[in-house]
Amino acid sequence: MIIVFALVALAVVAGLDWYLWRRLVRDTTTGWGLARRLGTAAFVIGPVLMLAALSTEVGHAPFPLQRTLAWPGFLWMALSLYLLLAVVAGEVLRPVLYRICGHRRVGGTGPHDEQPAQPAETTPENPHPTRRLIVSRIVGGAAATAAVTTVGLGTYGVLRGPRVKRVTVPLAKLPRAAHGYRIAVVSDVHLGPILGRGFAQRVVDTINATQSDLIAVVGDLVDGSVKDLGPAAAPLARLSARHGAFFVTGNHEYFSGAGQWVEEVRGLGLRPLENARTELDLFDLAGVNDIAGESTGQGPDFNRALGDRDPDRACVLLAHQPVQIHEAVRHHVDLQLSGHTHGGQLWPGNLIAAAANPTVAGLDRYGDTQLYVSRGAGAWGPPTRVWAPSDITVVELASKQA
Repeated sequence: MIIVFALVALAVVAGLDWYLWRRLVRDTTTGWGLARRLGTAAFVIGPVLMLAALSTEVGHAPFPLQRTLAWPGFLWMALSLYLLLAVVAGEVLRPVLYRICGHRRVGGTGPHDEQPAQPAETTPENPHPTRRLIVSRIVGGAAATAAVTTVGLGTYGVLRGPRVKRVTVPLAKLPRAAHGYRIAVVSDVHLGPILGRGFAQRVVDTINATQSDLIAVVGDLVDGSVKDLGPAAAPLARLSARHGAFFVTGNHEYFSGAGQWVEEVRGLGLRPLENARTELDLFDLAGVNDIAGESTGQGPDFNRALGDRDPDRACVLLAHQPVQIHEAVRHHVDLQLSGHTHGGQLWPGNLIAAAANPTVAGLDRYGDTQLYVSRGAGAWGPPTRVWAPSDITVVELASKQA
């Protein structure tokens, strides 16, 4: 089944790549000149690099090879997505442009002379661009400009680092003394072949600047082993908050050696909550492992983390995936803090994320339990976000008794 799925996926990628090549290269050029050769090379090499980047990361290839392939391969992934969307949108405009260009004089002798539709290419006898060629170049040029601009701005938005978002969450059981307590929530940093030590330092500086009371790292910190990414994660040792920094695993930790990473972040000064709870002065803070840990017997255990707690105390739960909210409701959690979705990361990925998660981003309520989902600080795959800006959220708890 895996082989069949892989072959189907390759066939789909090849078909879409051929469609883009046809519209953006073949239909906009004449003969096998330099422009067509360069365009064809791009549409052959780009998909190869994309598949190579994916396979080397998933297959845990040597890290230098991953870094070499990641930038061009994953950027091509994002660029091809928006080229496809733009070219498909351009199909709607083609009939209009054909009509506009329909009465253009292409070589007649009089002011009203018209030339019927011609072949796509110019010839020595008729050097004027044909209507089909003009329309293809307009649509192709607009599509390429839109796609490159979208990916460029989306990549800049990731590399500059996440922006701080603030949200106030009232909790019925929170004591008056805890009113205004601030939790800095960061998820989905995804340190890896592209986002490294410099990006981690920007995340740390942004968090520390919020001067929060507590820091919650809610999973998907890394995409790679401690051996490869330990130096990239080192700036986390400088995280600073009055009540410290806490960590729970995400699904990508289980692809990267979760046990080693739990010990690594512990050594950096973060406190892992592996299906565990700590009773702070003002409320309970609990954390559960990610669902991906179930394959190794390290999945979430809500009973262990929450089963014997005092139900009169407010409880904040760290859980990477929003779908864990249903167990949180059953255990009378007041607030769950999650990530995982990236807010969709690349529009229209938010539609796919919405189909797989109860909440894609922001604050929501399920019974007596509230759920806040961060869009995350980094990005997986393409270092690009479109209509899903990265964030570090300062959640300010509010007491209804204040």
